[in-house]
Amino acid sequence: MSRIYLCVFFGMMLTALAPASANATPNCLHDHKPYRLAGDSIEWSMAIAPGADCIQGLRWSTMQIYAVWVLEKPKSGKLVIVGPGFRYFATPDFSGTDKFSLVVVGKNLREEGYSTVDITVSHPSAPLTSSDLSLPRS
Repeated sequence: MSRIYLCVFFGMMLTALAPASANATPNCLHDHKPYRLAGDSIEWSMAIAPGADCIQGLRWSTMQIYAVWVLEKPKSGKLVIVGPGFRYFATPDFSGTDKFSLVVVGKNLREEGYSTVDITVSHPSAPLTSSDLSLPRS
């Protein structure tokens, strides 16, 4: 009987210590195409608001990632490699664009290789206003 109370007690403690909700990072990459790990280079674009962060995995379904290296650091934001992915933090005063490059080393369909991924960071698109939708005058 005491074992049941002990399990209930630990369950209540874990529930009390757990955060109330999980926050997922929105998809901040746009139309990113897969790289091939065949000595190729690819360009991706990312939109992020000032002070926000984006976490992105780099593995595709047919790949095994061995390592991710920073080839070129971002100039204004902060970049952290997280396993086979990265997390980019935009500064609160972020304006204009930022850029960084990664080298991904691994295996794709039994072929080992590497790819270079160049990522350009910009602000999300501003919402359209009625003046943006007006037709040009002739």
